Amino acid sequence: MSSENRIIASFSVPPEHSDRRLDQAVAELMPEHSRSRLQGWIKSGALTVNGKACKPRDKVMLGDRLELDAEPEAQVSWQAESISLDIVYEDEHLLVINKPAGLVVHPAAGHADGTLVNALLNHAPEVENLPRAGIVHRLDKDTSGIMVVARSLIAHTSLVDQLQTRTMGREYEAIVVGTLTGGSTVDAPIGRHPRERKKMAVVPTGKPAVTHYRLVERFAAHTHVRCKLESGRTHQIRVHMAHVKHPLVGDPQYGGRLRLPKGTTEELRDVLAGFQRQALHARQLTLEHPQTGETMTWEVPLPEDMETLLAALRKHVKDMEHHDF
Repeated sequence: MSSENRIIASFSVPPEHSDRRLDQAVAELMPEHSRSRLQGWIKSGALTVNGKACKPRDKVMLGDRLELDAEPEAQVSWQAESISLDIVYEDEHLLVINKPAGLVVHPAAGHADGTLVNALLNHAPEVENLPRAGIVHRLDKDTSGIMVVARSLIAHTSLVDQLQTRTMGREYEAIVVGTLTGGSTVDAPIGRHPRERKKMAVVPTGKPAVTHYRLVERFAAHTHVRCKLESGRTHQIRVHMAHVKHPLVGDPQYGGRLRLPKGTTEELRDVLAGFQRQALHARQLTLEHPQTGETMTWEVPLPEDMETLLAALRKHVKDMEHHDF
C-alpha cells in the first residue's frame, strides 16, 4: 500500500509467523520488497513493532503490530533524456520494449547518458524509485530485441524471482559461422576470462550455464539458429557458440577474424564484412504477469540488418547452385 510519495503498510503478526525473527516475518508478509531494503527499514526505525524500533533478529509474537512508514529513496541519480523507445507492451507494472542494436542498457563509465535507463526515466519517471531503475535483465549494447522493465515494486520483486527460478522464458535468434548439422545443448560454466577482464569465457570455476540451440536455416558456410537459455550469464550465447567453434557472425569480441568461405561472392563478402555487431536478437519473451499471474508472451521480428544478412546468405546459396565453383 503506497501513498503518493511514501510506502505505508501495517500488519498484525498471524499465527504462522509467531516466534519468528522480525526480518524473516516481514520478508514473508511483504514479498514485493527486497530483503536488503526491509533490513534497512528495520535498522532505520521506519519499520516498527508495536510502535518501537527493533533489531532484525528480534522475535515477533502473535498479534504484534508491524508498521511501515518509509520514503521510497530514489535509487538513481541519472538524467531523464528524451530518447524514443519502441514499446511492445506497457501497463502500470511492466514495460516491454524492443531494444535496437547500439543502445546501452545501463549508464556506466564511458556511457553516462544516451542509455535505455535515461530513456526510461523520461518515459516512466516512477522507475527512479526502483533498484537499477527497474532493469532486471540486460541485453548487450549490440544485441537487439525484447526486454522487460519493472515499473512497480511488485513487478520488480516478481521479475527478479522469475529470472532466478528460471520461469521467465527467453528465445534468441543468431547467425553463426560454419554449417551445423543439427541442434544441441552447450552445458559449460562461464566466468571472467583469466587474462582479458572485459571478456567472459568457459572456465571450470565459472557459474553453471546451459544454452539449447536448434537449426532454423542452413547456408553454404553459415547457420541461422534459435537459442533458449536456462541461465542468464553475461555474453552467454556469444561465449557458448564460440566455445563450440561456431561464433556469431560479426561478434567483435568472440568471433575471431572474418572468415570467408570458398566461393564467397563479392556481394556476400561486403555484407559479411559490413556486419559490425554480433548477429544476435532476443526474439521472444514469456513471463507471468506480476499482478494477475497470467502467462504472457511477446515476439519481435528480426531487425533489418539481420534480415539483409539472411537474404545475402540465401542468395549466395542460389548463386552457388547455378555456378560450379
